[in-house]
This record gives sequence, C-alpha cells and structure tokens, in this order.
Amino acid sequence: MSDRAPISVLWPDPSADPVDDDTLIARYGRTDRPHLRMNFVTSVDGAVSLDGYSAGLSGAPDKRVFGLLRMLCDALLVAAGTLRHEGYRAIRLDERRRAWRRTHGLTEYPTLVVVSGSLDLDPAQAAFADAPVRPVVLTRPDAAAPPGLSAVADLVRCGDDRVDLVAGLAELRRRGLGQLLCEGGPQLFGALTAADLVDEVCLSVAPLLAGAGPGRITAGVPSLAARSLPLRHVLLADDGTLLLRHARN
Repeated sequence: MSDRAPISVLWPDPSADPVDDDTLIARYGRTDRPHLRMNFVTSVDGAVSLDGYSAGLSGAPDKRVFGLLRMLCDALLVAAGTLRHEGYRAIRLDERRRAWRRTHGLTEYPTLVVVSGSLDLDPAQAAFADAPVRPVVLTRPDAAAPPGLSAVADLVRCGDDRVDLVAGLAELRRRGLGQLLCEGGPQLFGALTAADLVDEVCLSVAPLLAGAGPGRITAGVPSLAARSLPLRHVLLADDGTLLLRHARN
C-alpha cells in the first residue's frame, strides 16, 4: 500500500492534511451485507477513456484508490469486452495488501468474475491462465465455451437469451463472494443499473477535457426510473483529481 499520491478530504470534515491508507480504508470500507460497488474514472466532460483506454485518464491518486478497492472486495466483476480491450492480467496484490486481507479473515486474493454472453474468451489470457484464484464466468445456458476455458474457470450458466445478472450475483453470494467490485465496462454498468443492483459508485474525475468521441461510463437500455444515490465523500488529490463516493447507505 502507498501514501505517495497525496489525497485530502474535501467533504465532509474538510482538511488539507493528506490522509493515510488506513483512513482511506475506513472511508471506503466493507459492509456487513452483500454489496455491489462500481469504480470508474472519467474526464471532466464525462469521457470513459482517452485514446481508447481508461488508463489515459488514471493518475497516481486514482490508481491508489483503485488498488485499495481491489484489496477490499471479495470478487472483481468485469465484462468480457473490457477484459479483452484493457488487456486484464491476473488479479494479484502485493504482500502488504495480502497481509491486510489475511488479518481481516479474507482470502489472499479476490476472485475474478467475468460476464460474457458469448464466451468469446481466451483461456490463455493471463487473467485466466495466471490467476491465483480460479476465476468465475457468468454466461448464458447455450453459449459454447472455447476449448480449454472450463479448465481455467468455473462457468456459471444463468439466464436465457442474455446473462441473468440477478441470478448470477445470487450464485456469487452463495459462494461467499458478497462484496463485489465492478470495473465496467459501460454496458455492464447500464445492465446492473437497469436491474437495480448497484449499491455504490466510486468515481474519479480527472482534470481533463477529452472532447467529443469517447463513450460515457454507462450505456445500454435506459433504466425505467432514476435512483437516488447520495454523496458520501469528496476527496481531492494533489493533481486536481476528485474522488467521489456515492452510496445508498
């Protein structure tokens, strides 16, 4: 863990003093019930990527929180398209973060969970082949798995013509994976919102204007109704990045 990307509290209880990782952990924390947290980075004008990748928007403070959120979760949920496009590697943590998890009764590493309706996945991708914990793939009942995928991941078939996210998350909870962190992409965020499954959104706002072109953090079929998601904290990094946390409670 690292305190080398200074972050201070802007709201509530503002202070110019940089916070340490223990304070950040307390502000984000874990809940005592099943919980789905979204984590995204965006430009000031709402772009989800720069030059085609989210990494172009992510500075050291965002990466600091990104790493802590991975440490706090039971499972990391990601759409297959994002896994492929962003080139996900195996979900690993450094020794300090693994020690924190052991101390708090967690497995050393979170479980990678991939949502894929088509199973267009490469078993040789490092996210699967080098995973320290066997990944889980949520998919449709009739999707054909590529050779070798079932050797490196558990396939959970749920739904009909599309992946049933409600049933999929229920199965994850049955496996003891109640604290979920979702890193996208936008289509998955939109589907989770439409199913009213999102409990929290952590949003890093980079001090950049991306201009027209890039997509936004959510996409897909519009939700039936707007949902209240109160602001819980605003943190400010020394590079001007705002770190927002919105949660139901």
